[in-house]
Amino acid sequence: MAVWALGINHTTAPLDLRGRFAFALDQIAPTLQGLRQALTEGTRHPAVETAIISTCNRTEIYCAATQPALDHTLDWLAHTGGVNASVLRSHSYTLQDGLAARHAFRVASGLDSMVLGEAQILGQMKNAVRAAEGAGALGTTLNQLFQRSFAVAKEVRTSTDIGAHSISMAAAAVRLAGQLFEDLGEIRVLFVGAGEMIELCATHFAAKTPKHIAIANRTLERGEKLATRFGGEAMRMADLPERLHEFDAVVSCTASSLPIIGLGAVERALKKRRHRPIFMVDLAVPRDIEPEVQQLEDVYLYTVDDLASVVQKAHANRQAAVAQAEAIIDAGVQSFLHWVELRSPAHGDASGTGGVVPLIQQLNAQTDEWRALEIARAKKRLAKGEDIDSVLEALSRGLTQKMLHGTMAELRAGDAQTRTQTAQTVSRLFLRSQSKSSL
Repeated sequence: MAVWALGINHTTAPLDLRGRFAFALDQIAPTLQGLRQALTEGTRHPAVETAIISTCNRTEIYCAATQPALDHTLDWLAHTGGVNASVLRSHSYTLQDGLAARHAFRVASGLDSMVLGEAQILGQMKNAVRAAEGAGALGTTLNQLFQRSFAVAKEVRTSTDIGAHSISMAAAAVRLAGQLFEDLGEIRVLFVGAGEMIELCATHFAAKTPKHIAIANRTLERGEKLATRFGGEAMRMADLPERLHEFDAVVSCTASSLPIIGLGAVERALKKRRHRPIFMVDLAVPRDIEPEVQQLEDVYLYTVDDLASVVQKAHANRQAAVAQAEAIIDAGVQSFLHWVELRSPAHGDASGTGGVVPLIQQLNAQTDEWRALEIARAKKRLAKGEDIDSVLEALSRGLTQKMLHGTMAELRAGDAQTRTQTAQTVSRLFLRSQSKSSL
């Protein structure tokens, strides 16, 4: 079974290109269906497993099938995002088998994040896996890959200090706002959206006790729930253009495919504010705020990529834990590859139909059949009133004879060299020393 991954992230692709490949959680299921159909038609492998992880910093596709199809996967993604395949190739990374597993484990553990050791990505990966399961796109191999990545991430977080001194995107936004405003307790803050990232940002800003907090969201009920938590006000998204001038700081993160705060709205707001500065943070991918806003003299606009320099400063304090985390990941990767190997065709089987797991299943089925036959015979003998010791003796003898019959036949067959090789194998399988605890 081949496993491969294709992705773009904050280190390989600019923000606007990442925005073309951002998928909201409710888009994942139909997108996976389109991907599986494309791969099935392109590779003629009907059992392709797929999953998509899409966050503000990355979009990654994970697949598993009998043969890899990296080019087909890249062509599909390029077509979906409306870009030339060569452009996407220059900004993407492709990984296969052990390297794909290692990458998934590093992502889950926070080692590949803009904020080293951040924990939010783990929840995002779990949501992506649930979406793939719900779409029927996640098979045995990818399920193992992700479940093992979650287990590795847990071990990394409990066994190392990788998350210590972590500065989140939310904390970085507050730090930048503090550089612009002398007293954050005197500003009015507007949060656009009501998702997890906005909740984190609102929590950090609320700790500075700003003068006023407002939540603008498409679903008013959800906005009201979050506003109540922070003692703020909920407002409708439709009222945003007319009320934008009331706020000193604006933090936006929605799943909108188009900007919701345009250049004209910000220009009108600045005019009403008599050009008092506005601090704006756009954490959405694709953008919530038109990039032209950056050019306005009295606007301080930061995107997720602009925050990178702030969050990177804390990396030095956690680098010592990275080596420990990588060692844990190495062990996890080797364990996963061993699991995949056991389910692959056996080495040296020219037909490609053999495999360790199928053989184990056949052995279990055969021994279960022998056991059932001997138990049935024993019950009949007991029903006739035979002595229980003699019945048990016959049952055990019957089982051992069935188990050894094929082995004995092989030891007597073939030439001398073949018999010697068979004898060595039988000795290794049946005559291994047993510890007292196993007796």
